[in-house]
Amino acid sequence: MRKFGTKLLSLGLALGLGLGFTVASVDSAKAWEPKKPVEFVIMAGKGGGADKAVRFIQSIIAKNKLSSKPFTPVNKPGGSGAEALVHVKNAKDPDHTLMFTLNSFYTTPLLQPGLGIDIKTFTPVGRMAEDTFLLWVHKDSGITTIDQFVKAAKAKGNAWIMAGTGKKSEDNILTDFLNKAYGLNMKYVPYKGGGRVAKELAGKNADSTVNNPSEQLGFFQAGKTVPIGAFTPKRLPLFKNAPTFKEMGKDFVYFMQRTVVGAPGMSKGAASYYQGLFKKIFNSKEWQGYMKKKSLQGDFLTGDALMSYWLREKAVQKAILMKMGAIK
Repeated sequence: MRKFGTKLLSLGLALGLGLGFTVASVDSAKAWEPKKPVEFVIMAGKGGGADKAVRFIQSIIAKNKLSSKPFTPVNKPGGSGAEALVHVKNAKDPDHTLMFTLNSFYTTPLLQPGLGIDIKTFTPVGRMAEDTFLLWVHKDSGITTIDQFVKAAKAKGNAWIMAGTGKKSEDNILTDFLNKAYGLNMKYVPYKGGGRVAKELAGKNADSTVNNPSEQLGFFQAGKTVPIGAFTPKRLPLFKNAPTFKEMGKDFVYFMQRTVVGAPGMSKGAASYYQGLFKKIFNSKEWQGYMKKKSLQGDFLTGDALMSYWLREKAVQKAILMKMGAIK
């Protein structure tokens, strides 16, 4: 009886240990989810393409109840995105900190090495799209072709104002291209946010811009602004009357990423959660419809593929900045 009891006790202990291990395993394997609101940093001002995209993504998450915790947009446009980069780099809670990036994700660290930003330390969550650029003028200018644009800009010289977002930003790069390609001397005037830039042109406080479609679309539909050239391989369906610069003899194409980036030090569980969430958002009817409406392009990228994309694009941006003379 004593032996039997001992065996029974041992079996009970073994079962208890086994059950305890099973419970612990189930608990540890439980998928990570946000435990508080997620800070969604935008490295650009309000009203621009990045800001509009983030707030639309926020609405998709809320409408479809894709997260038990809210995603809170926070604009940090200072220093061409330097403010956002430093903030996210030093995030106190990496698992609850995301950033929506532009090409300044590459160019700002290259232009400001003192920031100590290494993009390889950030967590690749998801590329949601690549945005496009067009050259815009006010309809009242009467300009409808690039030849007319060049003639008018040459006549006005340095008094011709090209409004853009930030110094040495994407808009500045495109302005530099136009100046060199057509022998112009346009004055580049930076503002905070593509939305503000679009308003400057619509209000005739600037002569031209290189806004993304989403930023200038409202004024275009209202008949105030006109696109006369596209920095894309093919004409954009929404702006069929705007020829590409390649068509016009200048083989220059330029895209801007719209990518969700995680803070350095984000846990694997959190990274997996956000990667899955944003893939779901990308595949949603709402986001696909938004891409079509805003002339956004590109497939979803995440993980190692996204990191490889970052490194390739950084090399491209570095070459452009060196050609501009902005860096050595």
